[in-house]
Amino acid sequence: MVTYIVRRLVTAVLILFGASYLVYLLTAASGDPLADLQASNAPNRDQLIQARTELLNLNTPAPLRYFGWLSGAVKCVIPFAGSCDLGQSIQGEAVVDALARAMGNTILLVTTATVLAIIIGISLGIVTALRQYSGLDYGVTFMAFLFFSLPIFWLAVLLKEFGAIGFNNFLTDPEIPLTTVVVVALASGIIWAVFAGGSLKRKGIAFLLGAVLAGGLLAVLDAVGWFVEPGLGPVVILVSGVAIAYGITLLSAGLKNRRALGSALIMVALGLVAYYVVNPLLAGATLWLIVLLAAITVVVGLVVGYVLGGYDRGQSMRSAAITGLLMGGLIVLDRFMVTWPLYTGSSRIRGRPIATIGASTPGLEGDFWIMGLDSFTHLLLPTLALLLASLASYSRYSRASMLEIMSMDYIRTARAKGLSERTVVMRHAFRNALIPLATLVAFDIGALIGGAVITEQVFAFAGMGQLFISALARTDPNPIMGFFLVVGILALVFNLIADLAYSFLDPRVRVKA
Repeated sequence: MVTYIVRRLVTAVLILFGASYLVYLLTAASGDPLADLQASNAPNRDQLIQARTELLNLNTPAPLRYFGWLSGAVKCVIPFAGSCDLGQSIQGEAVVDALARAMGNTILLVTTATVLAIIIGISLGIVTALRQYSGLDYGVTFMAFLFFSLPIFWLAVLLKEFGAIGFNNFLTDPEIPLTTVVVVALASGIIWAVFAGGSLKRKGIAFLLGAVLAGGLLAVLDAVGWFVEPGLGPVVILVSGVAIAYGITLLSAGLKNRRALGSALIMVALGLVAYYVVNPLLAGATLWLIVLLAAITVVVGLVVGYVLGGYDRGQSMRSAAITGLLMGGLIVLDRFMVTWPLYTGSSRIRGRPIATIGASTPGLEGDFWIMGLDSFTHLLLPTLALLLASLASYSRYSRASMLEIMSMDYIRTARAKGLSERTVVMRHAFRNALIPLATLVAFDIGALIGGAVITEQVFAFAGMGQLFISALARTDPNPIMGFFLVVGILALVFNLIADLAYSFLDPRVRVKA
């Protein structure tokens, strides 16, 4: 394994060297970095041209100039080699600083969208494979390809119009009309009926249940003014926690494993206690404090699962740890909701919280919760745009993979042994169905870090894509090469991760030197 990784890393270095040399020459031949100054009528034009020529070392031929850039780039990829130096842009800004800022914004933008697209897309694909040719299968397929076929810029504009402008207008007078309640109730009922499947009677019951719950919930939220002062509260957190405990136990251990279910429910009770104990501590929260509390929660869950696990401690430990982590998430979400009125009432927000441009509100100051809400409101729409556009590929690949796995002999053997359907799907089929998706996920993550160019353009989001397009338009070689270095390294790294993931997902696959 070690020999294989070292060999791949050596190959990656050679590929990066050759590709970067070619890209540098193409960039140098694509235009003149002095063109804007040569067309200028400024009285100090000659001095500006001379200064930029010295800044970019344009008097040196491009093939030789590349090795000057390479000597600085090597410091960025070799540990302890010194300070990273990727040159300067034509404005005199260090490329390292520009890349750090752009990468931070892009990672914030694409991480949530990618993780949600992977989780939701794979889940939908597996469910539709298990319900092949049902109404759910056709409905998910239609919606996935609908969003996949829509131009991303048009989808982004629709989200701006209805997701930002429309919702902000609603918040000025948050009253839900009766027609909206009825439409939402009917839509919810249809979705519940589609997911329920089975006989017409079962679908009818699911339709009524979904419609009543959705309509009643909207009516209650409107009556109590929840959209002005939102929050979960201990009752909702308790009910949601119990539902999470049953759901996690069902997926990870099965409800027949009473020890796993009991461990998860104990974590719900501990989470409810933590709601009152931790809340004063959260007033001065920081990101690292949240991470520390999350780590402590996982450890407590593992201990509870180990103590109560009995003969199969692993299942109880997983159920308790995941349930505890999600309970902590509910507590953090409640804290964000409590801070919402303070955020929307800020003089910088002025009651219109959902942003349409930028990565943050200029001049806004506040604590962890205020700034967290500001990041959320700026990332919401571009994240939704990327999520909706990415669902189709993950759902279709996972569906096709799951259908192939479910028809194999070892699945029939597992059923013949008397194993439950949950065990067959989760333990035997699900893991093998992920194998073809490992490459897709790895390449998508590496590509998205390079920047969602169109989405960033529509939402004026200063990320990697914007940096590359701007540098390309100005024939600015150093930012272009910095962009290439980051994206190239990520592509090679995630390609290696995908190969290593095969050996983890499938014991028959072994990476050999």
